[in-house]
Amino acid sequence: MDDQLKQIGERLSGLRDVLEIPASEMAETIGIDVEKYEKIERGEADITISNLMKIAHKYGVSAEELMFAEAPHMKSYFVVRKGQGMSVERTKAYKYQSLVSGFVNHKADVFIVTVEPKPGARVVYKNTHPGQEFNLVLEGKMELYIGGKTIVLDEGDSIYFDSSKPHGMLAVGDKAVRFLAFTV
Repeated sequence: MDDQLKQIGERLSGLRDVLEIPASEMAETIGIDVEKYEKIERGEADITISNLMKIAHKYGVSAEELMFAEAPHMKSYFVVRKGQGMSVERTKAYKYQSLVSGFVNHKADVFIVTVEPKPGARVVYKNTHPGQEFNLVLEGKMELYIGGKTIVLDEGDSIYFDSSKPHGMLAVGDKAVRFLAFTV
């Protein structure tokens, strides 16, 4: 994962260079201090998918370009075969597999997210991003925390919510949870 963090940091730095944006503006875009942002660019700190999406939206690039260094090319359709979508492990417990990475100007981001269980964990890292989000649990069980509420979702359950509210999740039990995350 450290290599992925460094690569993402390099792409963020490159984006800033190309657009002639100071680090302070990027930090402000995602609501953190400039020192923390500079650590992200050096690959010394993680950045959430939500914050990558905020940067991508504001500066007119795709989140996939920042995560994977791949620009979308398809304009009519884009097929992802089972298990073949571009993926990134954001933390040891979270893996995101993009299902729309190859489609030019996609209007939504769609991921299969895998969250590994953390026995005894009670700390939930919450994120926010503009728009709305739809989650459908494919396997396992999770606790989803949205703006002070805890909602338990089992396999087959779904939820649609305002993603500007702080939200995060934990896998319940000893099995990973896999869910479809659709953000608009």
